[in-house]
Amino acid sequence: MSSYLATPLSFLIDTVFSLFIFALLLRFLFQWCGADPRNPVSQFLIRVTHPPLRVLRRLIPSFGRVDSACILLMVGLQTLSSFLILLVRGENIPLGVVSILAVSQLVELILNVYFYAIIIRSLLSWFGPTAYNPAISLLFSLTEPLLYWSRRILPPTGGIDLSPLVPLVVIQLARMMVLPPLQELAYLLN
Repeated sequence: MSSYLATPLSFLIDTVFSLFIFALLLRFLFQWCGADPRNPVSQFLIRVTHPPLRVLRRLIPSFGRVDSACILLMVGLQTLSSFLILLVRGENIPLGVVSILAVSQLVELILNVYFYAIIIRSLLSWFGPTAYNPAISLLFSLTEPLLYWSRRILPPTGGIDLSPLVPLVVIQLARMMVLPPLQELAYLLN
């Protein structure tokens, strides 16, 4: 395919797949952390992601609060997205390598979601939102398990809550220690 069409087509594939994978990831994380499924944002995510998950759940069971079908669908869609983008660009990389890179991209997405969720929650704590907002409620449900754990390590002192620093540092360390080996494994297999 000509490079003229490859770039916009790659962008379109990446955008469509990324939005759906992000919706699946949020649904998975909200379900895993016990967020309110009646929340309007949760309801939207459930409606958008339910059709493909309904089919997969017949074949793949969940384990406790871990939705195996959702994880498999995210990995499959990320692999398909990466494969299609490489195909459009005319690159030929084995599917196993693309799958490992897809897992690496999903791990990076999870780390980014938590990193920015903690940052946003920290900023919101300075302003103290007074009205109920469904998105903020989900944000608190998503970040509270990490912040509760870090408050036990670093309790609030003098009215200043430094507990977000602990998970932010752990996330950055995970980014440095988990992603490079996955990416290197993919390149070694190529």
